Amino acid sequence: MIRRRSTPWIHRWSRPLIAAIAGCGALTTGYLTIEKLTGNSAACVAQAGVKGCNDVLSSAWATVFGQPLALFGFLAYTSMVVLALAPLAVNREQNKQPRSNLENLTWLLLLAGAIAMSVFSGYLMYLLAFQIKATCPYCIGSALFSLSLLVLTIIGRTWEDIGQIFFTAIIVGMVTLISTLGVYAGVNQSDVTPGTSGQPTKITFTSKGDPNPAFGWEVTTTSGEAEIALARHLAKVGAKEYSAYWCPHCHEQKLLFGKEAEEIINNDVKVECAADGLKAQIELCKAAKIEGFPTWMINGKNYSGVQNLEELAKVSGYTGPRNFKYFK
Repeated sequence: MIRRRSTPWIHRWSRPLIAAIAGCGALTTGYLTIEKLTGNSAACVAQAGVKGCNDVLSSAWATVFGQPLALFGFLAYTSMVVLALAPLAVNREQNKQPRSNLENLTWLLLLAGAIAMSVFSGYLMYLLAFQIKATCPYCIGSALFSLSLLVLTIIGRTWEDIGQIFFTAIIVGMVTLISTLGVYAGVNQSDVTPGTSGQPTKITFTSKGDPNPAFGWEVTTTSGEAEIALARHLAKVGAKEYSAYWCPHCHEQKLLFGKEAEEIINNDVKVECAADGLKAQIELCKAAKIEGFPTWMINGKNYSGVQNLEELAKVSGYTGPRNFKYFK
């Protein structure tokens, strides 16, 4: 009597496991996408002066093609869920051959997807450790999800040709890495888009080189009378701007004010929260329970993120000239 070889449990459960892990990744990245698009801060335990999740989400690398990076992660994880479960929706007994074909196709797509996600996550871990220098549980969790998907895809079935795995890994890995480097090639540059005659100028900024602990990056814009008047008003009413010298969005806020007005903000309004920054006031940042930079505190209310000067004028009760030169 010939015994039928039993199917390893990992082969039986690999697709549901892949779908479950990818589902967790989709929930995580979906949450981050919503927080990024709505301008809210992600729930993250952080210490003042130490870069955390929200600093990562506000960094230059957190936006790709004008959209949150987390959105692309959500789409990738969702695709993995669909690929993992698609063959299970086909009746094996009634559609044996079509299901077999679909299984083979989706396994290849799962393998390619898992390799691409793992390579991209590896590059993001490099950025997290050596460029942004922050701790982000969401980012680390996503990287672990991607690696788990790759492992399950490899061991979750019997691959007749092991060389196929290596060939796919090399091709997909190289394409992913080259594409990633290409996407982020434009990170180290700033952009000032002139407005039409009589209109304010649009300001965007992405980090260029390493910031100086004394002042961050150089402010290249100049102030007008409205910017200077608003800066003096904010100082007069006791407004506070909690920031960190290494924060790209904090520098974007500086560009909106311009060099001359920023000197007033720096001397009378700004609270430096980076532990190694010039005149750091860590205890004040802790007491204010600051979760992300920049955060404005005006008349007892907090305003997170870069604020257009028109908005700062409105919430602070400023009544002077409002012909501001820049907007974000």
